[in-house]
Amino acid sequence: MVYDPRGLIDRRFHRHPDGPVVSFNERQILRALQREPGLSRADLTGRFDLTQQSLHRIVEQLASRGMIRLGAPKSTSGRGQPSPTLYLQPSFAHSWGISLNSETLGIALMDFAGNLVADELHVLRSATQSGVLTLASQRMAALSQVHGMDRAACLGLGFGIVGYWVEGTRFAPPLTLRDWAMVELGPLLCDWFDRPVWIENTANTAAVAEAFLGVGRRIPTFAHISMNHWLGSGLIQNGELWLGGNNNAGEFFSLYESEPRVRHPALKRLMELMHDDGTHIHNISDILRGIDTERPAVTRWIAEALPGFNRLLAALWSVFDPQAVVLGGQLPPALAQRLIDGVNLPILRRYDIPRRAPKLLISDLGPNVSALGAAVFPLRVSAF
Repeated sequence: MVYDPRGLIDRRFHRHPDGPVVSFNERQILRALQREPGLSRADLTGRFDLTQQSLHRIVEQLASRGMIRLGAPKSTSGRGQPSPTLYLQPSFAHSWGISLNSETLGIALMDFAGNLVADELHVLRSATQSGVLTLASQRMAALSQVHGMDRAACLGLGFGIVGYWVEGTRFAPPLTLRDWAMVELGPLLCDWFDRPVWIENTANTAAVAEAFLGVGRRIPTFAHISMNHWLGSGLIQNGELWLGGNNNAGEFFSLYESEPRVRHPALKRLMELMHDDGTHIHNISDILRGIDTERPAVTRWIAEALPGFNRLLAALWSVFDPQAVVLGGQLPPALAQRLIDGVNLPILRRYDIPRRAPKLLISDLGPNVSALGAAVFPLRVSAF
């Protein structure tokens, strides 16, 4: 039997016992309010192919279910009674996000309005299944108590794991996570957490966070580069995650495997160089706490990483043609800017008109972005 978390969502969230959580039209309205809180019914009427009566009925149903709340009307100089403003109701539901990277565990708690309630990033002492899952459960229980979260209001949990997809809910992570390799994670995690669980690559969950909470609110098609211990990329096309034909779009590791002279531009190499330079770097958390970007080891890393980084950007531009490339993950913004400053993309010109290149941007969602995106998955699949 194929594992499908959508069928495991608690029936209390559904429109009807055997139906989806929301209808197509309800999803449109909820997504609009997530992007622009405070829209009025009058604002929404002109956006969708719905009669005024149909839209009013849908809004009333969403409000009666506790999914949205009505706010004060907008001031208007027109005739008639002004329409109330509409907002998502944060307490309707919440979701959890967990991200498992080579040496860190990220945890995020998000409410129904997409507000980040809490997030934590832990350095792993043990990457075994029992060690990771025990730590995650303990922290989730503690955060639930601190923030007064009702377990019955949990839509589900998103789980991101570094590595490429194989089939079903099985992934091939790095050797540091060998205990997680080729395991059907869906049933395992669903049984452990007693919640529906969505599983995805951490680079893809980071890209989903960027689409839902960051750059994607103004740019619909972009690539998100997650620079952590290793490097990955998630692709967002017209606001939706693009997985490719074999569910591994954005796996650019093969760009470097066949040509060792071009280094894989990731933080693992920076840690090695800083150690050789006499700086005590034990894990990525030491980098996140702040480093001198002018240190010789950092300058050398930038020089080594730029050829591979340029190659990655050229591949994204040539094949995916994004409007923007967003640099994020656990790379500090100051280092991201140094990489961007060194980019050298050959610009094609014809008839003295250059081919449009993607904007190079730095994510402002922080180093726990893959956990944030994992928390988005249950909300996005169910309601947005």
